[in-house]
Formats: sequence, structure tokens, C-alpha cells
Amino acid sequence: MSKNSSESEYKIIDLNEANIDDYGAFCLQSKKNIKGYKDKFQWINKRFKEGLRLKLLLINEGTKRGFRARGFIEYIPGENAWRGVNAKGYMFIHCIWVVGKNKGHGYGTKLLQQYLNDAKGMNGVAVMTSDKIWLPKKDLFIKNGFEKVDSMPPYFELYAKRFSEKAPLPKFNPIPKSRLEKYPSGITIFKSNQCPYVDGYANLVAETAKQAGIPWRIEQIESCKEAQNSVNPYGTFCVLLNGKVLTYRTIGKKELLKCLSKT
Repeated sequence: MSKNSSESEYKIIDLNEANIDDYGAFCLQSKKNIKGYKDKFQWINKRFKEGLRLKLLLINEGTKRGFRARGFIEYIPGENAWRGVNAKGYMFIHCIWVVGKNKGHGYGTKLLQQYLNDAKGMNGVAVMTSDKIWLPKKDLFIKNGFEKVDSMPPYFELYAKRFSEKAPLPKFNPIPKSRLEKYPSGITIFKSNQCPYVDGYANLVAETAKQAGIPWRIEQIESCKEAQNSVNPYGTFCVLLNGKVLTYRTIGKKELLKCLSKT
């Protein structure tokens, strides 16, 4: 964003119980009637009491179109994070997203600045990143002074920015082998309503498993504590096959069938 940019070109608003009905949730907003969106909307309203913060980026697209939602950031106190982390005392980002042609104009940093302001008085701020799945990418955080503090295979990283050098660093929660061994056969799909997209992906996996003749089940993650102590660090979507991770990411039916044929 240029130095001459003004707030007449954009604004960032807080979503809360009073206005969420007016603005809606950002992701999948064009498909408000599908289950994934409805579940996410209910999830948001339940999380406000746990300290969830949502900030919506509105871009002024001219006289005819006015301000349009083109990005958002979602974060929550680390104690209530829906990721497999121990981030007590930190403000934790679930998601940050600026869409389309609005990328590269500094809006991500603008969202982060407001997030940092909301975290004053805490140990610091933290976020899980990955270049492989639906998580924030690390570049924005490195640019804004975050440091890598932990990692977990196959492609998860934890970044943090401490406000005091004495503050303990956040870290990934361990995943004992015994936790995976509870699901020894067939496909087990772990999903939460934190992301509205995963309901559709979970159904796709279930349909594909049925087609392949493999027994399947869906384990719904209902609380932040379940997410923090799940079988995967993502805490929102994971597919196990015979007690081993098949995928954390969303893949198409053709690719999924190919993976299943190799087992």
C-alpha cells in the first residue's frame, strides 16, 4: 500500500455478536445455505465468549460497488486455540486471508497491526504456518518480526513474536503413538467447524472410501481442548487410514483413490 493510501480506500471492522448477522462469515459467504457455512457461523457465535476476534477487511471498489469484504483475520487467546499447540498467554491466529488483486498492497500487515494491538499485555502472538495446506504462509510473519519457535513433521511450523524475552515460547503438543492406535482399521476423518470448507472435503473422503469398499467414520472435534489434543497438529482436518495419517490436506477424488490403491 502506498504512503498516500487513506482509510477512505479501506477499513477494518470488528465482527461481534451485534453485527455478525449483517456481515456474515467471510469464507464461503456466497454459499450461505450449505452446511459448512452454517456450521462455521454457529461456531463463530459460540467462540465469541471464549475471546475469539474476527476483523474484516473492506476495500472501497468505487461509487457503484462501495466497500466489499476482501480479507479477514481470525484469532483467539492461545488457551482456546483450535490447533495442536500449547500457546498459553499468547494471542493465536487461526486464519488470515487477503484475496485476489488485493494481495501485495500491505493489507495483511494492516490486519496484523490490529491483531498486535489486541494482544497487548499478553506474552506475545503466535501462528501455525504451512506451505502445503490451508494455513497461513510464513512470509508475512517473518516480515513482521516473528521467529520460528517450533516445527512438526511433515510440514507444520510455529511462529511467534514475544513481547518479553522472559516469556515462555509456545510449542506444538506431542502426539503419542497410542493416540493413533485407537483407530487401527479403515478410514477415520477428523474435522471441526473452525473451517467451513472441511465439511465438503470430509464428505468427499467418506464417499470415496465407500466407493473403494473401505469402512469409514467421522470424528467431529467439538472443543478447543479436543483440537489441541487431537491426532494431528492442524486440529481441524485430518484423515487416518489404518491408524496412520493419510492426508492433512484437501485432495481430489481421483488423487485420493490413487492413494488408497497404494495401501
